[in-house]
Amino acid sequence: MAQDKNNIRLTDKQSIPRVVAAMTPEEKVSLVTGMGLRMEGLPPGLLPPGDPKDADIPEKVPGAAGRTHAIPRLGIPSITLSDGPAGIRINPYRNNDSTKPYYATGFPVATLLASSWDTALVTQIGKAMGKEALEYGIDVILGPGMNIQRNPLGGRNFEYYSEDPLLTGHMAAAMVRGVQSTGVGTSIKHFAANNQEFNRMQLNTIVSQRALREIYLRGFQMAVKLGQPWTVMSSYNKINGLYTSENPALLKRLLRDEWKFKGIVMTDWFGGTSPVKQLNAWNNLLMPGFHAQSQALLGALQDGSLTTQTLDANVTGILQMVVQSPSFKKYKYSDKPDLTTNAAIVRRAAAESMVLLKNDSTLPIAPPGKIALFGVTSYKLIAGGTGSGDVNKAYVTDLDKALLQGGYVLDAGLQTEYARYIAEKTAQLPKPTTLFSTPPPIPEQQPDAEAISRLAKYMDVAIITIGRNAGEGSDRKVADDFLLRDDEHSMLKVISEAFHANNKKVVVVLNIGGVIETASWRRYADAILLAWQPGQEGGSSIADVISGNINPSGRLAASFPMQYKDVPSAADFPGKELPGGNDNGNPMMGRPAEVNYTEDIYVGYRGYTTQKIATAFPFGYGLSYTNFTYSRPRVTSAPGVTPIRVAVTVTNTGTRPGREVVQLYIAAPAIKQGRPVRELKAFAKTGILPPGGKETLQLTLGMADLAWFDDTRMAWVVTPGTYKIEIGSNAESVITSTEYKIGKEIIIEKNMAVW
Repeated sequence: MAQDKNNIRLTDKQSIPRVVAAMTPEEKVSLVTGMGLRMEGLPPGLLPPGDPKDADIPEKVPGAAGRTHAIPRLGIPSITLSDGPAGIRINPYRNNDSTKPYYATGFPVATLLASSWDTALVTQIGKAMGKEALEYGIDVILGPGMNIQRNPLGGRNFEYYSEDPLLTGHMAAAMVRGVQSTGVGTSIKHFAANNQEFNRMQLNTIVSQRALREIYLRGFQMAVKLGQPWTVMSSYNKINGLYTSENPALLKRLLRDEWKFKGIVMTDWFGGTSPVKQLNAWNNLLMPGFHAQSQALLGALQDGSLTTQTLDANVTGILQMVVQSPSFKKYKYSDKPDLTTNAAIVRRAAAESMVLLKNDSTLPIAPPGKIALFGVTSYKLIAGGTGSGDVNKAYVTDLDKALLQGGYVLDAGLQTEYARYIAEKTAQLPKPTTLFSTPPPIPEQQPDAEAISRLAKYMDVAIITIGRNAGEGSDRKVADDFLLRDDEHSMLKVISEAFHANNKKVVVVLNIGGVIETASWRRYADAILLAWQPGQEGGSSIADVISGNINPSGRLAASFPMQYKDVPSAADFPGKELPGGNDNGNPMMGRPAEVNYTEDIYVGYRGYTTQKIATAFPFGYGLSYTNFTYSRPRVTSAPGVTPIRVAVTVTNTGTRPGREVVQLYIAAPAIKQGRPVRELKAFAKTGILPPGGKETLQLTLGMADLAWFDDTRMAWVVTPGTYKIEIGSNAESVITSTEYKIGKEIIIEKNMAVW
């Protein structure tokens, strides 16, 4: 007997084929196009109009990034998606009611979390973020962001983990596992080679097959394999002439067939140009969705450029996501996440991830030391970046307040003067010119040398915070951003000379979202603490490290070059506009442009080490308040047997408890196509070791970790010869090593070209 179509409802995965068969073409098209974007403060006409039928449907979570359409007659609920690389981005107030806030936790930015080199810690952050999303009625977090930090000027680098794909892949997979353990989905982004903001919606990235495979796709592949995210977000840009959201070789052949990805692909917001090409490329969901897309898809069904079979396949993928969602499972969210518990997690995680770059017998400083605190961001901490990676937080703990709470004595005159100065300068800041504008920095006060000398006589130490912020929509600049501004140089010089003249120490705290130049001024500082952008409890996290309550164990996830021209991609960032192009009347689109990845696989430390270019602070670098020694690495697996297991014993030879990061690099045999001097292939972090304590860590290598991508054969190849297994404290310092021999060439895997 035929089933009554009026009784068909979505109940589980097994019901999906029946539900798809019962849907009208209009319902199917509605499901693959989102419900549009509602965002306060946008000028009229900037965004394409949504479906008129959606205009009166209230937002479930005001300020969330978007929703899918509900089809009530078939039991299909609307799914809510929220920005979330560093926390849930939703409106803090609703319905003009300022008495009931809906604040979200400001978590540490991705670059700081990657500096922990601690996947368990990142998973814990993911769980906290997922629980918060769950209680706010959100189904999918749009994150983690995991593009490679190809260049230090990338405007959204704070949202991304590292310049290294292996570290990026492990961190992203850990975050995905944490979030999704709560029943909330993730959308790893932006797939792929979206490494700058410059003209991002019309930018063509020109990159080799080898660099794509070894650098720009590798982290995504690991996140798919190890984390199994619900969704992948396709990027705005073209790669080698094709928009990523319109390329079936990327989204079907590589992602689904080769990597076995089981989830859906959604576009970045307003990404791509052809909804028909996007669905034909297996880009299931067009976000945020607008009316013209729906009309184009219905027309394509009529003229045959989109088949019912293809549309049904895309719809099926979306329904497979829907049945996993909290909304489908009718989770009774509270709108009351445990913000207090999450704040405690943020404080500890940020402190454990900070990187001590320099320490000449200066840190830690025990309370009640007398501290002269300088720098605008000492009193107005930058918790995170701007744009869709921003979070509406209840508060930010500034460093001055945290030091006072920690029992330190601050100069009251400085506090009063900075409070007045910051209020005055903040009131003078121009209004934002675009939706995601990063406010210009407040210049530093010009210090009076005589007044500083008087302070130096009775204060124990000077702490100076240098701040930087950036975000979506634009990249950073070399002058006055990567390089210190003149007012910052002057402040550092005057304070340093005065305090050193009185035999007092100077500490610099870097409250930054991206790499800056340090070589020209680091002599002024006796200690440099890299705090990155540490989230809403940032001041307390910094104070925990300064006091020694937490021994810093972070290691750099990105190299700090001596000068910008040393950066491997410096000559080809961010790209160039093409002649004769325009933005089609929409400034958000940017102009047609291209960028050529001429450094190829030699990104970050791969370039510095291979070209023998010294850095100010190398990838993987970081100091501790204690010292560690390593045993010689031991290959514990039999010769020729995979996986290759390597054991290293770490001993705390210092006087304080601490944790150490063990980094395993491979130096491969030379080939005519070229290989980096060394590449990170495994890492592990000890527990807290007491003085004299030791721990043996097991690191594992697969044969694929020895391979390189031969784009003439489209294959991963292990070259015969001797491989050095190097244990280093960073990419430029090998502590100990051993060897592993491969007798003959091994083809690990053959792939098809993506472009």
